[in-house]
Amino acid sequence: MYIIDFNKPCHIYFVGIGGISMSGLAELLLSKGFQVSGSDWHSSPITKRLKDMGISIQYGESASHITENIDVAVLTSAVQDSNLEFQAIKEKQIPYMLRADLLGQIMKNFGMPIAISGTHGKTTTTSMVSEILLKANTDPTLSIGGILKTIDGNMRIGSSDYFVTEACEYTNSFLSFFPKVSIILNIEEDHLDFFKDLADIRNSFRRFAELLPADGCLIINGDIENYEEISRDLPCRVITFGHAEDCDYRPANLTYSPAGYPEFTAVSPQGARKLTLQVPGEHNVMNSLAALALADFLSIDTALAEDALENFHGTNRRFEHKGTIGGVTIIDDYAHHPTEITTTLEAAQKQPHHTLWCVFQPHTYTRTKALLPDFAKALCLSDKIILTDIYAAREKDTLGISSRDLQKAIQDLGKECFYFPTFDEVENFLLENCIKDDMLITMGAGDVYKIGETLLGN
Repeated sequence: MYIIDFNKPCHIYFVGIGGISMSGLAELLLSKGFQVSGSDWHSSPITKRLKDMGISIQYGESASHITENIDVAVLTSAVQDSNLEFQAIKEKQIPYMLRADLLGQIMKNFGMPIAISGTHGKTTTTSMVSEILLKANTDPTLSIGGILKTIDGNMRIGSSDYFVTEACEYTNSFLSFFPKVSIILNIEEDHLDFFKDLADIRNSFRRFAELLPADGCLIINGDIENYEEISRDLPCRVITFGHAEDCDYRPANLTYSPAGYPEFTAVSPQGARKLTLQVPGEHNVMNSLAALALADFLSIDTALAEDALENFHGTNRRFEHKGTIGGVTIIDDYAHHPTEITTTLEAAQKQPHHTLWCVFQPHTYTRTKALLPDFAKALCLSDKIILTDIYAAREKDTLGISSRDLQKAIQDLGKECFYFPTFDEVENFLLENCIKDDMLITMGAGDVYKIGETLLGN
């Protein structure tokens, strides 16, 4: 594998530079004196921001983008052998590496690299941790999988030893990392186009935990079934959070404010602390406990950590309040797994509303087919369900699955469900049927958020 010498900045080219993680790494390398360029399919707010920083970006996929002066190329695991730029990189014998390998090499340059993993909740928890470190004036470097308003982006370049990043299990990317502290939020079936089954996924998380050094720490959800299989015999310290009485950090006296936000007591080795969050759902109670455990491990002042958590209002696309039109509240959420859908809709049920509408865009054919019954059951927590076509992402339609199959599964459960092949049809239907005091959630990891923005005139 190619090893970057951070003392000798060179020319690095990113294939897919507009991705949330790739763009952050490009920004970081630019700040370290590297010449950075890249390509992406389309112009976006992210690519425009990078261009304003002085990064050269070309659009589309073309072998002509790959020039002789490139020293090394960075790819994501989604880049296929058929990619014209990848072919040109190999033909010109330009060294290349995966995004995860680059991120792992970057982590080696920090004294306190922190990796936040789990099937769900990575971006929110990374953002909570970021807010705590910022409140404590630690001057951290942050790599977040979403836009955090506090830093007006997904990347912050700091000058201290603190480096915080999300750690995704897909294609075992996180096994290329070098963390000193890791958080494991949860472990469930997902990415079944890569993993064989849940046992295969658990094995990867165990290998991820084994990356920690003896003076490091694993913060793990004690509600994970047989979590000891992941944490047993590690040389580092292990801290647990969860509902069980024997967890180091657990919630007590959980209630919800009139606005639907959690209020609870965080029971911990440091004592009991009362918290009121500004993000909905019990899943965010768990996320905040993980962040609080990390803050305590890092010896951050308790009052600062609590203040950061109580003033955290979320990141983009995580139960994001987009606006109100005609008395209808429009929320957007990134949920694309049955568990995420369940937690989001349960949180929504606690918010003031008349009728709860959910416009769901399934994400990838493999996930939709593998988890179809679970998707149907989860979506039934909404009063009214509308489906769009499946967002293919990295996949091709080879499995014979469609949104109509999901519609039938929902209808078989006795729930009314509508399907429309175009966003225009969805928007027209909503304009005719949503009324004052309804709540509308656009949900999915694709571009379904555009429906809400169109309705709001954005």
